[in-house]
Amino acid sequence: DLAKFASISEGAPELWAKFSEWYGAVFAEGALSEREKALIALAVAHAVQCPYCIDAYTQACLDKGSNKEQMTEAVHVASA
Repeated sequence: DLAKFASISEGAPELWAKFSEWYGAVFAEGALSEREKALIALAVAHAVQCPYCIDAYTQACLDKGSNKEQMTEAVHVASA
């Protein structure tokens, strides 16, 4: 359940803090834009068939300005 994802921090708050810091750094603007990184993540999520990841990265793509055509193309590239 995507809405409850952060609750995994309850058992190991120190690890959650480290994960959150790393995750934020990975998806921060860099050589690739945040939008490009979200598209890559969405494509990988489909390739590994992770329903949670698909939901999360679909929303991330939309939040970063991707459209349905770009998202669909990224998924097809990962499937090729």
